[in-house]
Amino acid sequence: MTDLASLTHALLEAAQKAGADAADALAVEGTSMSIDIRQGKLEQAERAEGIELGLRVLIGGRQACVSVSDTSARTLADVAERAVAMAREAPNDPYAGLADPDQIARGWDLAAFDLVEDAAEPSARALEEAARAVEAAAMSVPGIRQVEASAGYAQRRMFLAATNGFAGGYARSSHSNSAVAFTGEGTGMERDYAGESRIYAADMPSPDSIGQLAAERALARAGARKPRTGSFPVLFDERIAQSLIGHLLSAINGASIARGSSWLRDALGQQVLPKGLSVIEDPHRPRVPGSRPFDGEGLPTQRRVIVENGILTGWTLDLATGRKLGMPSTANAARGTSAPPSPATSNIDLTPGTATRKQLIGQMGTGLLVTSMIGSTINPTTGDYSRGAAGFWVEDGEITYPVNECTIAGNLRDMLLSMIAANDARAHLSTRVPSLLVEGMTLAGA
Repeated sequence: MTDLASLTHALLEAAQKAGADAADALAVEGTSMSIDIRQGKLEQAERAEGIELGLRVLIGGRQACVSVSDTSARTLADVAERAVAMAREAPNDPYAGLADPDQIARGWDLAAFDLVEDAAEPSARALEEAARAVEAAAMSVPGIRQVEASAGYAQRRMFLAATNGFAGGYARSSHSNSAVAFTGEGTGMERDYAGESRIYAADMPSPDSIGQLAAERALARAGARKPRTGSFPVLFDERIAQSLIGHLLSAINGASIARGSSWLRDALGQQVLPKGLSVIEDPHRPRVPGSRPFDGEGLPTQRRVIVENGILTGWTLDLATGRKLGMPSTANAARGTSAPPSPATSNIDLTPGTATRKQLIGQMGTGLLVTSMIGSTINPTTGDYSRGAAGFWVEDGEITYPVNECTIAGNLRDMLLSMIAANDARAHLSTRVPSLLVEGMTLAGA
């Protein structure tokens, strides 16, 4: 196993020797396997192993980032010299810089996060058997013509170190099974999917249940047609409802706020969701993929309330955007090996409602239940929203027929303020958002 800590420290030493005032280094090593089955045959089998190093150097307010996959001492020295040369030519950014030593994380309990399974990786044969079981379960349902099934495994380790004294790393593992099922033929062909992913193999649902669910969803879409045009309530199914909260999170990202390009740029302290709904970030949830003990700049992560009882309480900030806005970082820096940090959230929870999805369908009367979306036109400055959608038409509180080829439109500020949440969020997901009912959206169909 590669000593990632030694590689990052070697990069830092090389950077300082080359003339950097400050630097941070990220090392990432990963292994992944995937098996794809189609029409009963092995369509693709892939395995990837690799390591990548990233170095960010700072000379005053000038910074540059480089990445490399060669870990030889000569390459590390060359990369550091190249990065320093690039930084000398970079424009000055008064907000760029590492965390102060008194800001960085100093200790954490990785075992409490439970992010990696302590077990041997599955064999390619085991993954193929899982994918074939998914496919067989879907194909056993009458009316299914074809299935594309997949199984995968991945493990990733990272280590981050900086000249301000920070050093730390962690690993993640994941198992996944999925299926896309097809029914009908020609222009009447419809499809739908099901998929699950977990850190621990023991937590995974059975392959049979995944294949069967994909088949049931595909069959429910048979005979889809365009819905009526007009203004109707729209229920976003739990599978896609998190996209609405995703638009909210994008709008409060510090990078957008600092540029003045967000439709929520003046909304701090204002109501952005209905009373009773809160958005909470918790990067410390155990056995959840989005958890992390520290952010991409080495700051300790913590639980925070982003929206409290409908009121927006803060932006999502890394060090640079925080400095631009005169605010402290919220420890939300994320980064790869080839670019400087930028703000991003981790695990997100939206307050669940008290009604089931079925009860919200009954409550909406006549409207659209959306189960999938394609394409998007989102104006980041105004919040105007338009997306292609498919799902089911609801009449008098009952699902009546599947629909496709329609467009739903509205304004995100109005949409979020009218939301009614169901209680069907899935507990294991990093982003836990239930089905959401939005009043008065414009539908363009037949």
